[in-house]
Amino acid sequence: MRMRTLITSAALATALLGGSVAPAMAAPAAPAPAPAPVSAAPVPLMAAPAAANGPGVFITNGDRVHISSTPPRTASAHAWWTHISGPGTKAKVTIWLQMKSGRAWHSVAKNAKNLKSGNGGSARRVVARKKCSNSSKHQWRTKIDVDLIGVADSPEKAYTKPVTVKCGV
Repeated sequence: MRMRTLITSAALATALLGGSVAPAMAAPAAPAPAPAPVSAAPVPLMAAPAAANGPGVFITNGDRVHISSTPPRTASAHAWWTHISGPGTKAKVTIWLQMKSGRAWHSVAKNAKNLKSGNGGSARRVVARKKCSNSSKHQWRTKIDVDLIGVADSPEKAYTKPVTVKCGV
């Protein structure tokens, strides 16, 4: 979802910054020939490449909340980003661990780290953990934000799919 939005935003910004999409035409010196029939099909627009100072394309990713394999018993999740194209090489990745209480989601832990692009390996991810106070079942998810360092990007955040975990806080 974030990749599609960034591509759409880059194309829109290019069209807006580039001015009119139809070239100006001078008045004909001689009588104009009969007009060509009007086509009902839309005229395709050619999107120029994104500006050098745009965010490019990247993927925000994270795993589902789970019980950590290392003691003490904690709800745990990881977040990372993958560079596809554009100028960003490092990003501040922030992860919020959220537990559902009633109808609302509440952040119970937060962590952030500056990371190079990667595939989620231990050196290129950030972890959020919250110690379990009991083994009652609760819905958990994470909220993830990737902010490219030195590059303006969108304020969108990604959410992992909610899962039921035997961990209460």
